[in-house]
Amino acid sequence: MYFSLAMLPLNQIVRIYFNLHKKKLSVQTKVNGRWKVVAHLEDAYVKNAQFKVSEAGRQRVLKQKKKNVHAFIIGTLVSGIQSNKPFLSVRYNPYEADQFQCQGSNIFRAEEVILNGRKVFAAC
Repeated sequence: MYFSLAMLPLNQIVRIYFNLHKKKLSVQTKVNGRWKVVAHLEDAYVKNAQFKVSEAGRQRVLKQKKKNVHAFIIGTLVSGIQSNKPFLSVRYNPYEADQFQCQGSNIFRAEEVILNGRKVFAAC
């Protein structure tokens, strides 16, 4: 699924995760109260982002030693970011920490986030 900018849910709240099977970002919007995948992208830009980890999903990973989707970035999808702020690398590894990490500390929110495949950068 590739989309032109006109087809993307720009300026809407989205939930994004890295899809291990497609090797792309899966973008979800709420449809009838449930999250539904509406696009797969190489890159995404999000404002007013929240970093969410389902603890129950994380515990399943730790117990089963098998990956599952349980960590998301939720925010407003935008067409690009023009910022003078420094962007720092953000990572999440369920075996090392229970939350997303930025420079070794938990991160829960960021004004702006750039997602490039598996890489995440935040103005934090």
